[in-house]
Parts: sequence; structure tokens; C-alpha cells
Amino acid sequence: MKILVLGSGGREHALAWKLHESQQMEELYCAPGNAGIAQEAECIAIDLAQTKAIVELAKQLRADLTIVGPEAPLVAGVVDEFEKEGLAIIGPSKAASRLEGSKIFSKEFMRRHGIPTARFEVAGNIEDALHALARFPLPVVVKADGLAAGKGVVVAHTHEEAEQAVEDFMRRKTLGSAGDRVVIEECLKGEETSFIVLTDGRGILPLVPTQDHKALLDGDQGPNTGGMGAYSDDSILSEPLHDEILRSIVAPTLAGMEMEGSPYRGFLYCGLMMTASGPMLLEYNVRLGDPEAQPILMRLRSDLADLLKASREGQLASVDVHWSPNPAVCVVLTSRGYPAKPEVDKTITGYESVEALGGVKIFHAATRVRDHQLFTAGGRVMGVTAIAEDLPSAIQRAYAGVNKLQFEGMHYRKDIGAKALQRVEKPPAPKRVRAAKGERPSSRK
Repeated sequence: MKILVLGSGGREHALAWKLHESQQMEELYCAPGNAGIAQEAECIAIDLAQTKAIVELAKQLRADLTIVGPEAPLVAGVVDEFEKEGLAIIGPSKAASRLEGSKIFSKEFMRRHGIPTARFEVAGNIEDALHALARFPLPVVVKADGLAAGKGVVVAHTHEEAEQAVEDFMRRKTLGSAGDRVVIEECLKGEETSFIVLTDGRGILPLVPTQDHKALLDGDQGPNTGGMGAYSDDSILSEPLHDEILRSIVAPTLAGMEMEGSPYRGFLYCGLMMTASGPMLLEYNVRLGDPEAQPILMRLRSDLADLLKASREGQLASVDVHWSPNPAVCVVLTSRGYPAKPEVDKTITGYESVEALGGVKIFHAATRVRDHQLFTAGGRVMGVTAIAEDLPSAIQRAYAGVNKLQFEGMHYRKDIGAKALQRVEKPPAPKRVRAAKGERPSSRK
């Protein structure tokens, strides 16, 4: 197969790395890619905002399949353009991508289809937003409606913080047009979980569960980011909870999209809060999570190209997927100033020795090479991802890798996976999972 991966972050590096291992691979391309991806695939410079140019590139490469990493091309309708040309691509249509492209659409969709979520109100101007804030207890969540690269959510613990978020989004336009409208939402209590599936519209293939760490600082303090790290371990979800999420959230989502004329295909990410009342849906993403993709793909034993091909051909319901029982941990390294104004062009050293540790992989997110030297090129620079026989060992191995890396202003959280260490008992790990079919997905085997 000839496969084209669209994107330039850690998620895309993880996809390229896993696809590079495939027995199906003939040629692997990534556009635009980064310095790390260039070790796995041929990188081609392209502006992902230019949908027509992406279509022409896929034609030129004679790609058998294209995988879309980031959300912006999906929301812009790249899948629709590919399908007009008869080109194979993995991802939801423009209409289906509204689940991530508009927080307002997604919240109202949840309400229409009885999907458990937090109480919310929508505001189209500052006055309405401030009035809505008065009807919610603290803490309260303020969400920008549009795409904001993970930075459009503020959990406000005081009225002043909430009002400042509204001011920033709606008057100061810190997120551009993404903040023209906002959602004011009840703040749920519990632990967050990322639950991601691959679906062809009927078959549902659940990926192993993960937990993201969105806040910038240890202890979930500081502003939200695109993600400071993630871990994947089967202790995150019991089998009954796993099945409940499929039954009460994933299946109604797919059925609802089908009912509304926008059938969903591709990766579907459900950001959940595990409350005392059960799983509640915080948000959708219409693609693999980043950094969740890194530990998920580290645990995948099956051929990723085979799974993607089955998804494209509508054969997911007949697929078995094999996972490592071992947990994996990803620690993200960021630049000074991230997420607001990250510094760039800092020399990175120590990366040559990290993977010599064994069971550790660096996934590049914002790096570039100049004069044979590696430099930072954005906010989230790279993710050090490790796998080991148990979670404490995976955490230790990931941070051993982190400690070998250096660049000026390097920042990272020191508590990735710490919440999981409080869980004493670990359920048996699933070794084989068969994709479910229809509205009543099967449980893990």
C-alpha cells in the first residue's frame, strides 16, 4: 500500500511509526511532517488549509489511502473533496466533523439524543454569557464554540476568572472567530478518561482506554493545553464501565449522526468525566487524540494498515485486534511560554541516547533540522513514550528518557500517570478485541 498521513505533530509521528512497521507498506508519505517523521516516511511540504492542494498531492502520489491527523482539515471538508474524486481517505465528512468543529452543535446534539452530559447554556454575546454565568455554581466551565487547539476551555474557580474568560474569548478575540459564541457549562466532578473508537459507520472498534493530562502544571493546575501527557492502562476502565460507554455514548452518537443525515466514519474520540452517576460526555474530537495516540499505538500489536483498510472497506465488524497487556506512558515536553507564546529555535540535545534505553520512543511534535542539528519549532516539542510490564515501570522508563533530553526553557509535568498509581487492583488485560456491529457493541473479550 501507498499511504499518505496528513499532519505534523506527535500523533502523526506515532501513526507513521506504526504504519512503517506494516507488512502492507510499499511507500509512506507525510505532509507536511516534522524532523522525527522524516525518519519513518517521506515528508512533503504542504499547507493543510489548502484542501484542493491536498487532493492533488494524493493523486500525484497515487496514494491508496490517506489518513487525516489533525481536526482542521476534517472540519474544512477534506474528506468530502477526496470522496468527490473517488480517493480513499479515513475520517468523517465536513457535516459529521461539526461534532468537534462546534461545541454548540455537539452539546445540542447530545441533548437531542439523550447522551449524558453536563448542564449547559449557549451565549451569542457578552451580555448573555454574563447572565448565564450567574445561573451556574462555581467552579464553572467556559468553552469557545470553534476550534482552538485545546485552548478554548477555561475551568473558572471564581466569578472574576469566568468573566475574564468571556472577555478574552468574546471581546478581545484571543481565539479569533472561535470565541464569537460560547458555551457556559456545569463543572463535573470525577476523573477524565479518553475513550476512542475506530468506526466504519457500523462496526465499532474500541481502542485501549487512555487518560490525558490537559493542564499545564502538576496537580492539574494552570491553563488548559493541547495535552501535557497521557497514559494507557487497562485499570482505567472496568469491563462494565467500558460496555456502558459503548452502549450509552458511542452507539447513540453513531445512530444520531446517521439519523441526522451525517453518517460518521473514522476515529471518534469521546472525552469523558467518570462521575459518581456514571460516565458523562465532556466533548467529542473527530480524530485520534494527541498525545493519547502515542501510548495507544505503542500498545497496538495488530497491523495498523490492516485495521485502516478494513475500516475503509466497511469490514471492521469482522476484525480482531491484538493489544499488548503492558501499560504505556507519554510525557510531553513543551517550550517556555506554551500555550500562550512558545519560544522556538532552541537547540535540542540528548535525543540520540533516549531510545537506547529500550521500550522508549520519542515522538516529535514541533521539531526541525538545520545544519544537522535538531531545534524546537513550536509549543509541544516532543513526547517521550515508554511501555513496560506495569505502570510504575512505564512511568519510570518514560521519565528516564525525559531526563536525557535538554533544550532551553524545556517544561514538562512530573505527575503523568500518578492518579493511576492510587488504584490498587488491576483487572485482567484484554488481549483480543473484536469490533462491535450496529447499535449494541459487544464487550471486550
